[in-house]
Amino acid sequence: MLRASTGTYLVLEDSDVLELATMAEIVATIERCFEAKIGGRLIAPPRHSVDFDDGALVFTIGGLMRHGRWPGIAGFRAYETFAGTPVDRSQVVAVWNFPSGRLEGLILGELLGALRTGAIGAVAVKYMAVPNATSCGIVGSGKQAETQLMAVAAVLPCLQVVRVFSRNRQNRDRFALRMSEKLRLPITPSESTKEVVTDADLVLCATDSDIPVLETAWLKPGAHVNSIGPKLVGQHELPIDIGERATVIATDSPIQVHSSDKAFFLYGTPAWDRMTDLAEIVSGRISGRNSNADLTLFCSVGLAGTEVAIASVILARARARGSIT
Repeated sequence: MLRASTGTYLVLEDSDVLELATMAEIVATIERCFEAKIGGRLIAPPRHSVDFDDGALVFTIGGLMRHGRWPGIAGFRAYETFAGTPVDRSQVVAVWNFPSGRLEGLILGELLGALRTGAIGAVAVKYMAVPNATSCGIVGSGKQAETQLMAVAAVLPCLQVVRVFSRNRQNRDRFALRMSEKLRLPITPSESTKEVVTDADLVLCATDSDIPVLETAWLKPGAHVNSIGPKLVGQHELPIDIGERATVIATDSPIQVHSSDKAFFLYGTPAWDRMTDLAEIVSGRISGRNSNADLTLFCSVGLAGTEVAIASVILARARARGSIT
């Protein structure tokens, strides 16, 4: 439901996000954020966590400096990690215009955060996967797996084969049916992770597993892997040796990797020193792969400011449609 709370700013919900923005637009916005990052115009500090007895409030704060058609925007996303909360966790994204200081609006719900993470992953795929990749293997069947696939489909027009595995048979069957209808792609539920990843040009790992869900040896030459799930020492969805085999390793936020309370899962390995900023690849300063036989790896940790940029685009679209003046 679309609501104008005071006559001066907007309050939107998940249903409004789906109505006001396409995944292709969201991916394009994220790509521009990486370009702005290289130009020093994206403000993206590490996330800040305020701890309580049973969880935390987590804030990602950032925005974009004024440049060309981009207005100056600043804002934050806040979400909670409290124990015992409902399955549908609620988040808040707030956007201000500067230097006016005008509050443009708020977006409530969890969808924007998931779409933003999916779009970041799609930018990595665009610049790091083999050209004209046609096959995708997905490990995980939750909301993050869904938005990852939605975003990847927006940047891979040649995608033909999609396979999905998760431990719960019912969940993976439902995922395959739901996403096949949504994306008009043949999506097959599989019986094992190995079956999903062995022949895939692209592997999307979106699990909450703290132990590896695949073996590096299963990946074919030329595969690209996106990791969305846990990536800490002692808690990681990918095996350590994937760093040894990957010729290019990138993350969206090196500053977030280095500021985490727990060490990154590749810390102390030779791969640690080879990890680069995805923004460097998007800018063309570094190649996303050296050959079609390279294994490439993207580790998503969350780039601050990107959710504010997406929210700004959505709020502007709502305002232009006459929801509020």
